[in-house]
Amino acid sequence: MSAPAPCERPKLAFIVTEDWYFWSHRLPSARAAQGLGYEVVLITRVGPYRDRIRAVGVEVVPWSVRRAGLGPISELRSILALARLLRAHRPSVVHNVALKPAIYGTIAAKLTRIPAIVNSVTGFGFLFASGKIVASATGYCLLHLLRLLSRSQRVITICQNEDDAALIFRRGPRAGLRIIRGSGVDVRHFTPTPEPAPPPVAVLVGRMLWEKGVGDLVEAAMLLKERGSALRIVLVGPIDEENPGAIREATLLSWHHQGLIEWRGARDDIAEIWKEAHIAVLPSHREGLPKALLEAAACARPIVTTNVPGCREVVTDGITGLLVPPRDPQALASALDRLATSPILRARMGEAGRAKVVAEFANEVVMEKVSAVYEEVGKWAVRVTPRCAVARRSPVQPTKTLRR
Repeated sequence: MSAPAPCERPKLAFIVTEDWYFWSHRLPSARAAQGLGYEVVLITRVGPYRDRIRAVGVEVVPWSVRRAGLGPISELRSILALARLLRAHRPSVVHNVALKPAIYGTIAAKLTRIPAIVNSVTGFGFLFASGKIVASATGYCLLHLLRLLSRSQRVITICQNEDDAALIFRRGPRAGLRIIRGSGVDVRHFTPTPEPAPPPVAVLVGRMLWEKGVGDLVEAAMLLKERGSALRIVLVGPIDEENPGAIREATLLSWHHQGLIEWRGARDDIAEIWKEAHIAVLPSHREGLPKALLEAAACARPIVTTNVPGCREVVTDGITGLLVPPRDPQALASALDRLATSPILRARMGEAGRAKVVAEFANEVVMEKVSAVYEEVGKWAVRVTPRCAVARRSPVQPTKTLRR
């Protein structure tokens, strides 16, 4: 009789449209999976982060896809290409992140009989926040398709807020739903520091998109300037040319040269940015759960943001920051002025914000929930295609040998 085959490690494949997004938002999840014994693969459009991702033990597989693409032929090609990649790499679990990967990845995984699927819905972005008829119609068609896929067998859907969950699981069973707020914050890297010297500075960190409320913030800056406010407003983030809601560079430079805002472009050293700030601001029209605000709160910076899905999960109004109505520059200007003129209020809100992030959004807190999902779907994978079982353990410990 021949000896039994050696135990094969289960493989988890992340499907993400951009490698930079995986690096900034999903690296803790990958480490949690590795800590449970999974071999981790990233299927993505490869960019400048490939070597960094490989250095942490994640295989990077190129996938030709565009976030903004909606042409039926090109999108069908993307799905079929993804199915071929999944067939070649044979993961036990597929973790799709964001709307397009959730739909395309689930279809491709079903076509290739992947036994377990996890979909992370990180918000609905331009399609729902732009207010444009064509975008909204497209968004609701995709939402309907996502609803159908989310009710399939062996599919777990992770939402970051209850509003998104209600959209997807409206009038349907919620057995496949898990609410996990955010993707984790490294509270040892993002730490409180003393405020810089005056004048006060409010910083928006994010992509330069209209639906992030950047235009509303510029209008608020005009109002503050008319009032004689000393508040400086700084924008930190890239132009996202793949997004239909991108703000043109010429527009940003025009605002910059008028003295309304300071645009500093893309930066990697975000913790250093918050050292230079007194206030974090994000007047977004809709979010999943904005990591930039969580990082600001971890640095004990008070927040001004909008009372919309995703943002209101981060801020307790009047305690850790101020909530204002969306698309309301007047209210935004007043909230910014209130914090700019009150160091005591900023300090109190910043301290409360730091405590909230440590208790609810720290990597250790969030990754415990993510690991529980990976263990759950790992059992499905073992029953369908016998492999090694996933070991139950903390994701912050070194990888251990898998049990049979």
